[in-house]
Amino acid sequence: MNALPLVIYLAAAIAYAVHFARRDASVGRMATNLLMAGALAHTFVIGMQTMEVWNAPFAGLPRAVSTFVWLLTLSYLYTEVTSDERAMGVFILPVIVLLQVVPALSPGTSRPDPLLDSPWFWVHMLSLLFAYASFALAGVLGLTYVLQFKEIKKKNLGFFYTRLPSLQVLDSMNSRAIAVGWAFLTLGVAVGVIWATQAQAALPDDPRAQAFSIVDPKILVTVLTWVVYSFAVVARQAMGWSGRRAAWLSALGFAIVLLSFLPINYFVTTSHSFN
Repeated sequence: MNALPLVIYLAAAIAYAVHFARRDASVGRMATNLLMAGALAHTFVIGMQTMEVWNAPFAGLPRAVSTFVWLLTLSYLYTEVTSDERAMGVFILPVIVLLQVVPALSPGTSRPDPLLDSPWFWVHMLSLLFAYASFALAGVLGLTYVLQFKEIKKKNLGFFYTRLPSLQVLDSMNSRAIAVGWAFLTLGVAVGVIWATQAQAALPDDPRAQAFSIVDPKILVTVLTWVVYSFAVVARQAMGWSGRRAAWLSALGFAIVLLSFLPINYFVTTSHSFN
């Protein structure tokens, strides 16, 4: 079922690329409509998978990636609608398409897992995934800020300058995305501590529950992510870090998020192996 959203997202990515190159308003509207259709299809898929076994739509890495892509799509659509700016779609959609390949090729298990049978897990994962979606948006905004800045610095006001929002708008959008992401990341980490404590007490024979600790690579990198984005929030407010510094910091933070979300989840962690 995850192949259907992937196909629609791919069509939307092509439309956004054409719109970015030609600045054709009709193609831009078509790109937005395709992305909305992809989000609607994705909502249906996630709903069906959840109702099938009444289990969390992020129980297992492929389903977690699918939910992350869905939240990133909704976050970007909200940003596009509220800002009336479609230029960022050409940068966001490749991320959406590439990540959606994971659940499309690997649907994941639908077996209920006693370890995940907790409302704390739902809140923990949903908060983290929404935070990661916000950080993905911030990371792309940061990179486009750098592209725009370099073009202006070279006094070569050409391809990107005529297509991307101003530096001030990009910086403001980046700031809001990081602030929202940090709030949800903080909530997710706090609830995760509660969930881990309860799981260890309720499932003393489950090795994954007993492996919940700061030395687990997944948990360690999540804490590192919180530290990086906490610094980004404090640095902007107290130290005046904005513009290029904030842009590079958001790109670094999202690189850590991807490290935590994919390679560590697949190959390293012992306490978060739900595939």
